[in-house]
Amino acid sequence: MNANDPFARLPEAASFTVTSTNVTDGAAWSPEQCSASTPGGKDVSPQLSWSGAPEGTKSYAVTVYDPDAPTGSGFWHWAVADIPATVTELPAGAGDDTGSGLPEGAFQLPNDARLARYIGAAPPAGHGPHRYFVVVHALGVESIGVPAEATPAFLGFTIAGHILGRAVLTATAETSA
Repeated sequence: MNANDPFARLPEAASFTVTSTNVTDGAAWSPEQCSASTPGGKDVSPQLSWSGAPEGTKSYAVTVYDPDAPTGSGFWHWAVADIPATVTELPAGAGDDTGSGLPEGAFQLPNDARLARYIGAAPPAGHGPHRYFVVVHALGVESIGVPAEATPAFLGFTIAGHILGRAVLTATAETSA
């Protein structure tokens, strides 16, 4: 694991709370949240609930990012845009192929595997532990205005000037050599 802080060069933002029934901050992902390409993995997006977003929040975005992936740019596992401000929870599995658990108006962007869905953790064998930043971004705009085929990195670039708050859980995963 390296010291790469994915928030180091982003604007500071107020913090608020995100919790999950299947992600414990600082602990390993459950097998359900790992990639189907790993033993027991099921590619099920985590359940998320959030509260205490800053006043003026008009929408949310959710991202799952692994800065420790051996790519030079990390690996985006999930990105959801345009979650209405009235929504404060996503059920487990919301990030399936159809986005069936997402609220009306919200949409998934293709991850780094170019799939518009959640893809679970699968660090290379022997690469050491990886961190997975599960982030709910509170935004000051109702729609971020990115196309559905945009990358999560482009979403991050676009939301940077609209972030009012950030709620973070960090999960880990490691594949033995």
